[in-house]
Amino acid sequence: MSKLSLTLIASFALSLSACGGLEHIGKAPEFSETAQTREHVAMLSPGLPKYVQKQRFHENASLWSRQRSSLLGDRRAMDRGDILTVVIEIDEKAEISNATSRSRSGSESLSIPQLFGIPQRINRDLPEGASLDEAVGLNSSSSTQGDGSVSRKEKLALRIAATVVEELPNGVLSISGLQEVRVNNELRELYVTGFVRPEDISRRNEITYDKIASARVSYGGRGHISDMQQPRVGHQILDNVLPF
Repeated sequence: MSKLSLTLIASFALSLSACGGLEHIGKAPEFSETAQTREHVAMLSPGLPKYVQKQRFHENASLWSRQRSSLLGDRRAMDRGDILTVVIEIDEKAEISNATSRSRSGSESLSIPQLFGIPQRINRDLPEGASLDEAVGLNSSSSTQGDGSVSRKEKLALRIAATVVEELPNGVLSISGLQEVRVNNELRELYVTGFVRPEDISRRNEITYDKIASARVSYGGRGHISDMQQPRVGHQILDNVLPF
């Protein structure tokens, strides 16, 4: 295979890899399909009932029954396919500052000026300038300093409707929610998933994000503005390949 053919194949592969961002050129980005999603499947197949309860006629007609349709019924999300509201309010600020300083110095000296006259006899035979008056002398010093600081501030306030997609054997509910808002040619996406306890859901059928275990919250977008904020494919390839 010639070098020209290899070059054409490589160019074609790069063009195909870049086509992922071409679907909304000249038009607004499309919404994600809602059919056959985890939420849609959970609503279509709520699962088998846990138990069968026989109801009498007067219980169906009473305003004080335990059904959700009653006046004082519990309308919190409890079963697969139910919907609840997730409140995401993040207002966090962290500041960390560290400073380290260390110094060390040492000195060692060994001299034998008088040892039964032996040093004086040896000094006469040594070359000029050599002497045993200071036999060994060592000096050392070291110092280390380090400074570090971290400052971070995050603030986010969002609300999203999530669906109970699964009820685990221990009673914990697995939730998932996706929200898309398109403004002009920019599509904003909010995604949340995690595990909640039914008792943590408020009477208003709401739960805060700090009570969601293994919470995954994603807030981003796609469209013309997001494309301009991203480096081009060639730049990303060069950043990963070039060693400098």
